This record gives sequence, structure tokens and C-alpha cells, in this order.
Amino acid sequence: MVADLTRRPGTDMPLPPLTQIPPQIAAVADYEDYARERMSDAAWAYLSGGAADEHTLRANREAYVRVRIQPRVLRDLAGGGTGLDLLGTPLPFPVLLAPVAYQKLVHPQGELASVLAASAMKTVMVASTQSSIGLEDMARAAEAPLWFQLYFQRERDDTLRLVRRAEAAGYRALVVTVDAPINGVRNREQRLGFGLPPDVEAVNLRGMRPMAGAVARAGESAIFGSGALDGAPSWDDIAWLRSATRLPLVLKGILAPADARLAIDAGAAAIVVSNHGGRGLDTVPATLEALPWVAAEVAGRLPVLMDGGIRRGTDVFKALALGSTAVMVGRGYVHGLAAAGAVGVIHVLHMLRTEFEIAMALAGCRTLQDIGRNALWPHPAIA
Repeated sequence: MVADLTRRPGTDMPLPPLTQIPPQIAAVADYEDYARERMSDAAWAYLSGGAADEHTLRANREAYVRVRIQPRVLRDLAGGGTGLDLLGTPLPFPVLLAPVAYQKLVHPQGELASVLAASAMKTVMVASTQSSIGLEDMARAAEAPLWFQLYFQRERDDTLRLVRRAEAAGYRALVVTVDAPINGVRNREQRLGFGLPPDVEAVNLRGMRPMAGAVARAGESAIFGSGALDGAPSWDDIAWLRSATRLPLVLKGILAPADARLAIDAGAAAIVVSNHGGRGLDTVPATLEALPWVAAEVAGRLPVLMDGGIRRGTDVFKALALGSTAVMVGRGYVHGLAAAGAVGVIHVLHMLRTEFEIAMALAGCRTLQDIGRNALWPHPAIA
């Protein structure tokens, strides 16, 4: 820990955002300590915690260590690049900003700073249903494409109202989170008594009926029959949504190859291999472990994105080599946001792109199409 980042002992007084990026920040992971010192203990637990014992949270990072890149030499790299087309949108590099709720918890500008950064880097930001800035306000500030992450609400009318607002505001796709009908067991948040401060709320959900909490007396079920699953979506709801909107549907939270097949049958335009950042069900596979199995099932029929644990450009490279079309970064960019606002998020994206291009060059890959299994060292972990 850098000495000037240390809080006064026994206090929970976050430091103000950085006014310039110090030279000690040379990698995405370097932002973590700076972000921690600028967040309350409760907000840090919310952002950084995972489900239960956090095995999956750790596995998301550890999985990248087990996969090795196969370097190639003396390859012709002239005319290379990292551009791609994703759902009709040209992007300069395959890294998007994942949906992260309540960003005003970490910086006064919240999601508006992240929108500014995504615009500067010409990439897609996925705005959360539970954003602390209104979806229309984000759209007005954006100079790059936005996608809207959709949680199904208890009432279909409320869900449809969110969809119509996203359509009217110019969002290019709906990213439907399908792996969180209820929250996971988040002990780290429980131990610190996490709750939203008065000036932070899910502004897009004002006036809507909230989802029921998982609370019950001893001897009663906290989940089944308690109302906690009221409004939980099913494949029928995906079919209904597909018929109700012109926007492409991206289903986020796929780990099982069988669910990828169902997503294709349901008319999804893309899927996201995700375990909700390790915040849902603990001890499920790391996303990088699940990715090749899901990609094999999809067999190129639609784009496959993934998230979870990305901190390096080599992580992006490995994800593409194992079948991902592009990746979403979550905690890494929010650490940049907490530390330095929009400039921090821009810096995170810039470092990831630069590291990714260096990895491509040293592995002998001129374009994204050159990044396949043969760009990885053969190993049982990716067999």
C-alpha cells in the first residue's frame, strides 16, 4: 500500500478522487488500493464481495493463470488491428463496460463518468437497470453506443416500461440478466450491514413494485412460497420479450451449454458467459472454464461474450482464444472510476487495449480472427 493512501486508523473517511493519475498505477489491478481508500467499508463490501465463501469470485481470476499463450515469431503483422463488428456496431477493440449498479456509491458523477469514458474510447457501455443515473440522462451524455441491461420486474408492465424507455432513448440492445432470479448469499455485505445511502437509489425503478426479500421466521422457507421468486423470469418470458421489442436480446448469465442452445432457440442475438461476478451461486465454474464448452455448443451461430475477473490484456486474449467474440470488464473499470472518475475508466480501458495488442503482436496474431486455440499452449485445462 502506498503510504499516502492510508486512512486515519479507526475511521471510515474515504479520500477524495485523484486529480491526476500517479505513475505507480501501471496496470488495472493497481487501481484497487486507490479505489478502496475512496470508498466506505460498506460500499467496498458491495462492490468487491462475492457469494458465500467467495470460491467462484477467486476462481474467476485464478482461471487465467492456468491458461498459457503460445508465442509465435517472425509473423507478418503488417496491417493488423483489433476492430470488430458486434451486433451491427463497429468497435475499435473487443472490450465493453459491463453493467454495474449504483455507481454513485463510488464516485459523485456515477454512471455519467463511465459513459464519458466509454464515449472517449469508442466502446459500448452496458447501463444497469439499477443505475444511480437515469437511463435517459446517460443516453443524452453518450457519444458511443449504449446497451441496456434489463432485470425482469415483478410486473410485466413495469418490465415493458423499461424496455420502451430504452428504445426511445436510443439504446442498441437489451442485455437480459438471466442468472439472478434472487440474490446470492452475500456474507461480506451482511457482516457490514450494507445499505444504500440516502443519495443513491435505482432511479430507473421509481414507482415500481420492488422484488420481495428472502426473509422468513424460523421453520418457514425464506425462498419457496415466500414471494421471493415472484416475477422470476422463465424461457416463456424471454419469448414474450422477443416478441415485444425490436432490439436484439443478449442473454447474460449463461454457463451451461444446454442453456446456450435454448438461448439460440429463443432468438437471442448474443449471449454472455457469466457467473454474475461470483455474486450469485458460489462454487460454480469460473467463466473462463465454462467459456470453451459454451462456445463449442454455439459453434459460431451467434456472438459469445464473457465477463469475470479480467484485469489484463492477456486475459482478453485468452478469452478470445477460447471462443469469446468480445469481453466485458466490470470491477476493474469501477476501481478506476472510484479512484479518478472518467479519467480512471479511460485509463483502465486504454491499458487493457494496449496490453491486448502487445499480446497479439508477441503471439503472432495480426487480427482478431488469428486468435484461436492454436494461440494457446496445449494444456489439459483447456482440452
